[in-house]
Amino acid sequence: MKAYVGIDVGAVSTNLAVLGTDLKLAHRAYLRTEGDPMGSVKRILGDAGRSLGEVRVLSCGTTGSGRLLAAALAGADVVRNEITAHAAASLHFFPEARTVIEIGGQDSKLIVIRDGIPVDFAMNTVCAAGTGSFLDHQAARMGITIQELAALASSAQDGVRIAGRCAVFAESDIIDRQQRGVKKEAILKGLCEALVRNYLAGVARGKPIEPPVVFQGGVASNKAVVTAFERELGFAIQVPADHDVMGAIGAALLAAREATVGKSTRFRGFEVTGSALASQVFECT
Repeated sequence: MKAYVGIDVGAVSTNLAVLGTDLKLAHRAYLRTEGDPMGSVKRILGDAGRSLGEVRVLSCGTTGSGRLLAAALAGADVVRNEITAHAAASLHFFPEARTVIEIGGQDSKLIVIRDGIPVDFAMNTVCAAGTGSFLDHQAARMGITIQELAALASSAQDGVRIAGRCAVFAESDIIDRQQRGVKKEAILKGLCEALVRNYLAGVARGKPIEPPVVFQGGVASNKAVVTAFERELGFAIQVPADHDVMGAIGAALLAAREATVGKSTRFRGFEVTGSALASQVFECT
């Protein structure tokens, strides 16, 4: 099998996508980074190699906040930022897409696309209130999984208003509602709605959100968030089947796009677990 490999290393997850020469997804993996990006890249590549068997990699791309580290470890031919990678993946599956909403563990993005070309983007700045890590934190505080949070929020008939512009204020609001005896389902639905309001006010900041809209990132698996977006925007949005690994898919697509016939790849192989690679901290002058 000949293939293209894409690796997306973020603050919360490390994702892998392997595409065949027909650019169809042959293998995907989602792994929690857990503060160890080097270890997570090694694990996810090793697992893929054992699962796929013999594969001839033609090109490898990396993206995400840890893209340079992943590129050094795996041997990448293409290194691109998350905006470029997510836009490439969205357009591959939805050629008519005009807007991409991406909410990951630590950041949120809005990508504006016109005629198949990304023309503008925005990202969250310093607050995590509109990201997946905020939902993760609240789920852990309530003693439930993030999957249970999504299911409970989706089951609620009505939600309560939660302050969404600040993670600290939102948590204070949640505690207040709990002490007043408000049902957990209503609080969680309100939390998901607050996340959406925070995204629209803090990330989009008035930029045009025109359909077709593609929603990707780990938070896109939360149906309560999807419903809240649709209610706020007034139209349906598209959620790709592999929404959680779209960054890795985009990196693989970009690697395929720049692969040259006869040019050897820098990819070091799936079994890089024994690689002697050390990181060093220095002060830039």
